[in-house]
Amino acid sequence: MGRFQPKVSQPACPMKILLLLVLSFIAIPAGLASGQQGPPKVPVKAARVVQRLVSEQISLVGTAEAIAASTVAAEVSGIVEHFPVKEGDAVKRGDLLARLKDTDLRLRLKAAQAARAAIQANHENSLKELDRIRKLRETKSISETHYDTAFYARLVLERRLQQSDAEIEQIEYEINRKKVLAPFSGFVAKEHTQIGEWIQPGGAIVTLLNLEEIRLTVDVPERYVVNLHPDSRVSVTVKSISAETFSGRIYAILPQGDAAARTIPVRININNPGSRIKSGMEVQVTFSLANKKNALLVPKDAVVMSGSDRLVFKVLGGQAMPVMITILGYYNSEVAVAGDVKPDEWVVTRGNERLRPGQAVEVMP
Repeated sequence: MGRFQPKVSQPACPMKILLLLVLSFIAIPAGLASGQQGPPKVPVKAARVVQRLVSEQISLVGTAEAIAASTVAAEVSGIVEHFPVKEGDAVKRGDLLARLKDTDLRLRLKAAQAARAAIQANHENSLKELDRIRKLRETKSISETHYDTAFYARLVLERRLQQSDAEIEQIEYEINRKKVLAPFSGFVAKEHTQIGEWIQPGGAIVTLLNLEEIRLTVDVPERYVVNLHPDSRVSVTVKSISAETFSGRIYAILPQGDAAARTIPVRININNPGSRIKSGMEVQVTFSLANKKNALLVPKDAVVMSGSDRLVFKVLGGQAMPVMITILGYYNSEVAVAGDVKPDEWVVTRGNERLRPGQAVEVMP
């Protein structure tokens, strides 16, 4: 009889164990389990490309200058005693720019005020005397001559009191003229004097610039000037500040230009909040001419900036497709563009900042 030998299981192959472990951790993708196909659609807002007649536009370079520049002068002569401002300071209308020495005037004012006080006292005494004499006159205790003398004495003192008031007012006026005040709010562009200097009447104190509003001067070629309307609106950019667009209005088309260059100066006024635009800065002004042309227009929000490039995302078959464009002009909230866009096509206006080419999108109402 043979001897019973129990079966001993052989250890599994290490490679098989590793394969089983990997397979055990493989899960069904959540998207497939739920029946969803591909990544979710990105919600966006879109608008149609429109075509219509717009004014032809030109952009030209100009120069900014202060709407008002004044060399503020002293009315009277004197030595500069106080000079509280310096170049670059912002001042408000009525602020002190300089004060001339007024010691002699203040001494004259004290003497005039003392003289007036004496006249006032005599005048009050004359009123009491006249009242006393009037009572005596009523009782026939005094002659008419005494009454007349007291009456005219009181009248003379009244006139002297008026003369004294006028003298004091004149001295105070001369003291005030020793102060040089800012005639308007602005910035000190240049100092013309210093403490201790003698100033003649009309002597310059500071040059003051008003930057609350800016005037632009643009030399426009004559072939374009004939198509400009006075008082029409323009758009202005100052590249040294930002890409922000300022709105302005043509103030004047000057009647005389540069015969050699065949250009005519055009003046434009624009508001300057915060006085960010400085006198002398370079500006770019876009004019709308009387000529009309057909243009493709998209909302400003549809234009995406990528470095120096400009593009829009068209919605084609539920996907966002980028298209390079060239900006031809700005018309309020719309932009005239050239590129591979056609009327009635949809372009993304909201949610276009992070779109990728071919990304699935859903246009929201």
